[in-house]
Amino acid sequence: MDTMPAPPVAAAARVEELTKTYGSDDAEVHALAGVSVGFTEAEFTAIMGPSGSGKSTLLHCMAGLDTPTSGRVFLGDTDITTLSEKELTKLRRDRIGFVFQAFNLIPTLNAAENITLPLDLAGRDVDQAWFDEVVDTVRLRDRLKHRPSQLSGGQQQRVAGARALVSQPSIVFADEPTGNLDSRSGVELLRFLQDAVKSHGQTIVMVTHDANAASYADRIVFLADGHIVDEMRDPTADRILDRLKSLEA
Repeated sequence: MDTMPAPPVAAAARVEELTKTYGSDDAEVHALAGVSVGFTEAEFTAIMGPSGSGKSTLLHCMAGLDTPTSGRVFLGDTDITTLSEKELTKLRRDRIGFVFQAFNLIPTLNAAENITLPLDLAGRDVDQAWFDEVVDTVRLRDRLKHRPSQLSGGQQQRVAGARALVSQPSIVFADEPTGNLDSRSGVELLRFLQDAVKSHGQTIVMVTHDANAASYADRIVFLADGHIVDEMRDPTADRILDRLKSLEA
């Protein structure tokens, strides 16, 4: 009996022939040199490469935080390179979650208020059941009334992770999210991100230089000199380190 082919999996985000150039003439730097890549829904992808390879530039262009020199960036079916600044701000607020190395928490708000801030700014109601699930997953239940200054670095980053997910965005972009964390807190955050993908169908794209952090992803995309040079499925830290060594050589 013939079997029907599986339907193609949708891309949560993709870029086509993306370039980003800084400076001019002799000082010109090509951070991205014609990158085309897609990121599948409900998948955890890590972007890796040597320093200066263009990985953070790619993430920032996809998130609408930086404007490419040429090429196109799609979030679902929306070409975000055609949007006005006002439209882009609304799209970032409604459809994108961010986790940065700097926690970017509001010091005068407590943890609960920081977590719901994107929803409050958008004038959307908090889904209490989902809020409770996110808070319990990151083990912040007893810290909700605390302000950032009363939280450890690991707790602050877990607040930032919860804030990125509570609005149930189409995609979460994470830029070195474990960079300021001790190893235990880093593992907790990575397991949280991993669970968000496996249990809730979240799409996550993370830039990291840490092979251990990247090993939590389903897929690795490797950049070098503004080009995608390889990718890896079901990565392990040892395989990632071997590949990075060959890139840097």
